[in-house]
Amino acid sequence: MERTEAGRGEADSGIDKARALVAAARRIVVMSGAGISTDSGIPDFRGPQGVWTRNPRAERASTLRDYLEDADLRVEAWRNRLGHPAWTASPNAGHRAVAALEQQGRLRAVLTQNTDELHQKAGTDPALIVELHGTMHHVVCWSCGERAPMERALARVRDGEADPHCRTCGGILKSTTISFGQSLDPDVLARADAAVEDCDLVLAVGTTLSVHPAAGYVPMAKRHGAGLVIVNAEPTAYDRLADAVVRDSISDVLPVLVEPA
Repeated sequence: MERTEAGRGEADSGIDKARALVAAARRIVVMSGAGISTDSGIPDFRGPQGVWTRNPRAERASTLRDYLEDADLRVEAWRNRLGHPAWTASPNAGHRAVAALEQQGRLRAVLTQNTDELHQKAGTDPALIVELHGTMHHVVCWSCGERAPMERALARVRDGEADPHCRTCGGILKSTTISFGQSLDPDVLARADAAVEDCDLVLAVGTTLSVHPAAGYVPMAKRHGAGLVIVNAEPTAYDRLADAVVRDSISDVLPVLVEPA
C-alpha cells in the first residue's frame, strides 16, 4: 500500500528524530526480537507467516512440560529442527548495523530474544550479547545438565535416531532455548539488569515488547533516565513510552539510524 504524502512526512519525521537520538547516545542497549531476523529468512512466531501461526503444534514443542512428557512431540520437534532456516541463514543489514554501533564504541549491550546467533555472525562481540532466551545452537540434558553442540544431536537424527537422548545418562535432550514454563537464567538477567541501568538509550528493534520479563527492561530503562527508540513493523506494548517510533523495514532503517552524524 502506497503511503500518502502525510504518511511519508510522519514517517520521515520519526526517522529524523530517531536518528538524532541515536547520534546523541553514547551507551546504547539494543533490544532485538524476531523481526530483525525475518530478512535473513527466519520466520517470526506469531506473524501472518509465523512458525506457530502455520503450525500450532510447534508452539506446544516450545512448552517445557509438553516437550518433556510427549515423546511423539519431541520426535516432531527434532524433525523440524533438521530443516530450520537458522542453520544456513546469514546476517542482514540490520544485524550489521548493530555491529557498527560496537565499532563506533557506543554499544553497551545487545539484549536479544532471538536464539539464532546472527548477531555474533554479524561481528558483534559475544561478550556484549545477552541471550535472554538462550541459543538453539546447543543442547542440554534435562537430567544431568551436560551440554553439547546442537549439530552433534542433529547428526544422530540424520542417522536414524528419532529422539536422541543423552549419551552420558540417557536423559532427554533439549535445545538450550528458554521454553514456556522455564525460568530465565539468573546470571543472564543480572547482566541485562546491569546494562539497562547503565545505558543512555534503548534501541528496540523487531520486537513487540510483549513478552516478559524481557519487555520489562523498557520501563526500567526509562526509570533510569534512558531514551527509547522503537523500530518495528507493528505497534508495540510500549510505544507510549517511546521518544521516537519508526514503522519500516529494519534492514532499511537501522543502517540509516546508526550512521555517524
